[in-house]
Amino acid sequence: MPDHGHTTNTVNLDGQLAVAAVDFRSTRVYAIDAESMSRPERITAADPRGLSKNVYHRAGNPDGTYEDDSDEYWRDLAHHLERADSIVLLGHGKGKASAAQHLVAWMTHHASATASKVVAVLRVDIDDLTDEQVLRLGQQAFGIDPARDHGDSQRGAE
Repeated sequence: MPDHGHTTNTVNLDGQLAVAAVDFRSTRVYAIDAESMSRPERITAADPRGLSKNVYHRAGNPDGTYEDDSDEYWRDLAHHLERADSIVLLGHGKGKASAAQHLVAWMTHHASATASKVVAVLRVDIDDLTDEQVLRLGQQAFGIDPARDHGDSQRGAE
């Protein structure tokens, strides 16, 4: 059955620092300086042809580049990120295989105001990162020291 894309757990990015783990099929978005950093917003690309498990062509694609998604997915991502003050993008792959770099290129042409808010694009294995690890990478990129657990599980509470 075709998937028409969706967003779950909408995060308020108004005036926040955002970190997004970008993939060609789904993206996790966090507001790292918000009071509650527990659950990310998830934006999923539409998959009207039901091909989400096959994102590349074996035949007729000798260079192995990924097939572009529709502009709707990139437009949705740019729209969700435009409210943030600054953005760090995480992605895996290099060149044409990097969804994060593809998003930056798309935003440069179609949403330049949002593209100008991107302060870093980091190459990491986003599939293996937990939500907390994504947050920590975002905090490091923005120079924010994470709250420390002093052995009492209070995470910096006084």
